[in-house]
Amino acid sequence: MRCPYCQSQETRVVDSRDIGSGESIRRRRECIACTRRFTTYERVESGSLVIVKRDGRRQEFDPRKLRDKIRIALTKRAVAQEDIDRVVANVEGELLSLGTVEVPSTAIGEAVLRELKQLDEVAYIRFASVYRQFADVDDLRRELDTLADSISQRVGKEPDNSAS
Repeated sequence: MRCPYCQSQETRVVDSRDIGSGESIRRRRECIACTRRFTTYERVESGSLVIVKRDGRRQEFDPRKLRDKIRIALTKRAVAQEDIDRVVANVEGELLSLGTVEVPSTAIGEAVLRELKQLDEVAYIRFASVYRQFADVDDLRRELDTLADSISQRVGKEPDNSAS
């Protein structure tokens, strides 16, 4: 640890204490060169995730980027910011619960789809069309049929096939 006063690398720990519930450590240090004391704090970096893209590239998980993508799917939909934040938190929590640093992008996409299906069906379809790379209207129709069946099961009704 570098001394903030004289920039020497020679320091010693005088005292260490846990802060909170053991998530951080406060260390009192003394510089060997100038004998001045200073305090440092150590904490575990929470939830560092690396996303493995479809093409194999790796990128650090960015909740802001995920939030932006979800907002795009929710354009002109009456959904509160708190709901968007909850979706992002739920997805991030699900990814962290996997217990691995590297997570495939497909895991993020599927987690977002599960959340959006519960929150807003139109946003779900919008997100699915990009994430699942629909090639044509038939792909879109199949996804709509699957969504309609899912909603019918949730509500306890038979699917309406009269639109087909």
